Amino acid sequence: MEAEEILIEIRAGTGGDESSLFARDLFRMYSKYAQAQGWGQKVLDSNHNSLGGYKEIVFELHGPEVFKVMRNEGGVHRVQRIPRTEKQGRVHTSTATVAVLKKPKKTEINISPSELEIGTYKSSGAGGQYVNKTESAIRIRHIPSGIVVTSQAERNQLQNRETAMAILAARLLERKQAEQSSKVGGARNEQIGWAKRAEKMRTYNFPQDRITDHRIGKSWHGIESILNGKMDPIVRAFKKLEK
Repeated sequence: MEAEEILIEIRAGTGGDESSLFARDLFRMYSKYAQAQGWGQKVLDSNHNSLGGYKEIVFELHGPEVFKVMRNEGGVHRVQRIPRTEKQGRVHTSTATVAVLKKPKKTEINISPSELEIGTYKSSGAGGQYVNKTESAIRIRHIPSGIVVTSQAERNQLQNRETAMAILAARLLERKQAEQSSKVGGARNEQIGWAKRAEKMRTYNFPQDRITDHRIGKSWHGIESILNGKMDPIVRAFKKLEK
């Protein structure tokens, strides 16, 4: 079976620091599930906050049927739990968004150098610490579409440029496919919405130890287990629905 390559973008939504910590939880879930499947993975770009959460993270997965399995993860994920910083014991609601993009083959997207504005900046890690003192991070703006991508995962500027170009190509392919199918807006925009609490596709309710997918009307218990990569019950439910 031929291996596929996809990019997954996770971004903190409403809820401040708690949403960033939830984005980190989602990344852990996908990362551990990918390891269990034997898929390859690589972080392409990330932006931490002071608590170690992710304001955003972009990573690559590659393996058999990876898009078929992971495409159902796109959308707004909502978490309900008591944050570590909450002194009154109140349950807070936060969100994070997930977009799942196919990585295009070289022949699918042609990008002219004249269409790009490329800048550099210093890479920074968790807590604002510099990864290095050189401007190895890359920011690319695609002028015709207005899409802006960044990459700072590598110490080498050339590698970061290649990574940023791969992210840009994936977003342009998604836009092209959406236009060809006469849809309004891109698949990515449909998946992430505006990250508002009401626009949720799945809720992670910690006080009730329950995850509910609102699209298919199913719930599962054992949040900690699932967030540690035991996603099989969710994956099986979607496969059964598709059959």
